[in-house]
Amino acid sequence: MRLGRVASPDGVAFVSIEGEGEAAVAKEIAEHPFGTPTFTGRSWALADVRLLAPILASKVVCVGKNYAAHAEEMGGSAPEEPVIFIKPNTAIVGPNAPIVYPPSSTRVDYEGELAVVIGRPCKDVPAARAREVILGYTVANDVTARDQQQSDGQWTRGKGYDTFCPLGPWIETEVDPSDLEIRTELDGEVRQRSRTSLLLHDIPKLVEWVSTVMTLLPGDVILTGTPEGVGPMQVGQQVSVTVEGIGTLTNPVAAKR
Repeated sequence: MRLGRVASPDGVAFVSIEGEGEAAVAKEIAEHPFGTPTFTGRSWALADVRLLAPILASKVVCVGKNYAAHAEEMGGSAPEEPVIFIKPNTAIVGPNAPIVYPPSSTRVDYEGELAVVIGRPCKDVPAARAREVILGYTVANDVTARDQQQSDGQWTRGKGYDTFCPLGPWIETEVDPSDLEIRTELDGEVRQRSRTSLLLHDIPKLVEWVSTVMTLLPGDVILTGTPEGVGPMQVGQQVSVTVEGIGTLTNPVAAKR
């Protein structure tokens, strides 16, 4: 099932997206998408609604340096255990929403990633049972003010600006995330290409690790890390992240007004 959030003529709603291309339809879900969704009976052609971020998390937990080649390009060794940090939920935006370039930064980078969406409250989840607490998977861009990340020595400011966590276009509940191609394009030119099978710490391990530290709530998001090839974006450019079996998340880069 593809789960999304849309702005329709009738307001904002969670939906199940069925069909492909011009025939795709968004069917309204009553209340929320967790558990077994029930439907209101209302639906819209997907072309007639605007896709929003598919979920509004209470927190976005991110994993740093989770591909060996990316750790190398950042000038360090791969960590033995996951390194985690948090983006505020105010950083979340949806497909086609602008990534706003902060005037205080001289370098803002794209970081294409596979994201895990949690489906129920959980704590201390063993890796072997991680799938039981996962709602599905979506596409993310862990946008980073690289100059501020490096100068601050910690990552909150450089990762935490409004619009620095695009998510979408929807949550795919059925995909096997163990070996998917992940690709980032800047103005149509491929800048990152890798596979999730190269994650140093796989998704079950990440769910176990994070849930040992903190309680995860329905809708919380774990960003699993970015592969090599990160680089700067400029105002006026467009970045697209594609994860095989899920879809493509596209956002323009804009100046702050």
